[in-house]
Amino acid sequence: MNIPTSSNPRVVIIGGGFGGLSLAKKLKNKDFQVVLLDKHNYHTFQPLLYQVATGGLESGSIAYPIRKVVQNYNDFYFRLAEVERIDTEGKKVIADIGTIYFDYLVIATGSKTNFFGNEEIRKNSMAMKTIPQSLNIRSLVLENFEAALLTNDIKEQEALMNFVIVGAGPTGVELAGAFAEMKKHVLPKDYPDLDIRKMEINLIQGSGKVLDAMSDKSSQKAFEFLRKLGVDIWLNEQVIDYRNNKVSTKSGRTFNTETVIWTAGVMGATIDGFEETIIQRGNRLKVNEFNQVEGFTDIFAIGDVASVITEQTPMGHPMMAQPAIQQGDLLASNLVRIAKNKPLKPFVYNDKGSMATIGRNKAVVDLPKWQFSGVFAWFVWMFIHLISLIGFRNKLVVFWNWVYNYLVFDRQGRLIVRPYKRKNEESFPQNMN
Repeated sequence: MNIPTSSNPRVVIIGGGFGGLSLAKKLKNKDFQVVLLDKHNYHTFQPLLYQVATGGLESGSIAYPIRKVVQNYNDFYFRLAEVERIDTEGKKVIADIGTIYFDYLVIATGSKTNFFGNEEIRKNSMAMKTIPQSLNIRSLVLENFEAALLTNDIKEQEALMNFVIVGAGPTGVELAGAFAEMKKHVLPKDYPDLDIRKMEINLIQGSGKVLDAMSDKSSQKAFEFLRKLGVDIWLNEQVIDYRNNKVSTKSGRTFNTETVIWTAGVMGATIDGFEETIIQRGNRLKVNEFNQVEGFTDIFAIGDVASVITEQTPMGHPMMAQPAIQQGDLLASNLVRIAKNKPLKPFVYNDKGSMATIGRNKAVVDLPKWQFSGVFAWFVWMFIHLISLIGFRNKLVVFWNWVYNYLVFDRQGRLIVRPYKRKNEESFPQNMN
């Protein structure tokens, strides 16, 4: 990989997501040689992927070049690479561009879409974990409306205008709300010769409530907001198959649709090289309170791919940005402690709350001691996401787009810049190394 030798111990970080980038920033100009590997040369702000998919934002406004983040770091190297395997005994990482040895290894590969072993759903539905996947969804949605204009077959037209979202977590809820607002404010103007009233937005959830991980109060408000926007919500329904444009559920219900977006679950994006006993529920690596992978003192895992099982967290920490960021920050200080032969500090997650937006002036927020919804929650959601973006330009562009969309009820990004052609034999890659 053409990494020069150094007198400093080498830390190899796999993944430039929230956890990996947080760790990299905290290791700036410390006594380490840091090598960051990622299959993309940019960091993706994943909470806003749904706005790219629905034309609210362009992809460049939620992506930031990794090299720009680390360009003033000493003894720091970034390589565009897809990691294939880890040789734990030889202390080396094998990637498509070559092999690199490490003194300390940090796995921050994040998560990928979990199709729960259903191959037909994996092949035929759309996932939304990366920017290319979001652009695919945007293209497919717009192409469906273009196709709906050209057919006289009522059933075919209904299938083209029926959108099924599987999974009512934050991603599914936000996506359904965005589609509902497009139906109300944007599509009737773009397609005046098409009866947009025929457009259906079906949100299917396997459990008895939307936003399962949030409070009952926030879940109920989100349900009410979605219903008011015209979203059809199907609770306690499990999708078991999707083929020939037909979604089938366990109860026997069917939906005829050309578009299924799968947001029903994620699992850790692990890398080959570890014993199966280390892989925990959700395909996550078992780590201790210092984020050391079980059986190793020099290999760490943080973020979605790491599972810290304790009495307080029997299922591990939530697969969200905040645990990854906090683990990255602590691990940086612990690596410095290791170099100084000092005892390590255990990770304690500081739950700052969770939130989701359903549309204009509609959001729900759960704080540790307070839950609220409506307009104020919507402004809080926008503020938190705005300040969390990397780069002043991205903050400015996103803020301007939100102001423009709010004032004129429009979405500027509804462009088919790269037509999407469904490939039955494969789905787009999920791993966010």
